[in-house]
Amino acid sequence: MKRHLLSAAILFQAQFISAQTYIPVDESSTVKFSVKNFGFEVEGSFKGLQGTIEFDPAKYTGAKFEVSIDASTVNTDNGMRDDHLRDNSYFDVKNHPRISFVSTKVTASNRSGTLFMFGTLDIKGIKKEISFPFTAAPVDGGFLFKGEFKINRRDFDVGGASTIANSVTIFLNVVAKK
Repeated sequence: MKRHLLSAAILFQAQFISAQTYIPVDESSTVKFSVKNFGFEVEGSFKGLQGTIEFDPAKYTGAKFEVSIDASTVNTDNGMRDDHLRDNSYFDVKNHPRISFVSTKVTASNRSGTLFMFGTLDIKGIKKEISFPFTAAPVDGGFLFKGEFKINRRDFDVGGASTIANSVTIFLNVVAKK
């Protein structure tokens, strides 16, 4: 009986030890986007990455991602355009300073080494369910999470009717460490 209790206690403790919490490292990470404007590709990025990531590659189904970026850091290398993007018709950074994502589940994908993320993206207080494939590679005491997905900017009331394409591609390269 004691042996069974000891074994159960060790398994219970091992479950909590293996689940690690990581913090995104803003300086080492990139959150970029690409969208067509007047038919030309416009690229930009965000900084100010914050949050927590609970991840164990052996038990990825228990992973939890709660991350956000500073909407006011939008950068397309054009100051006038960036100021316009901070305005209420685009990101409305005065009233909605952060863009956030909270995962709801992580599953295996049909590609080796690739997982699939499901969660809620919140832009300007508008929440939409999204999903996308991603990879997790160990790096220097943490992980590099890479993913790419598309959203419809109009689903989040970003930009209204304009010369900008509706489809925006987001590129994630997030380094997270303990």
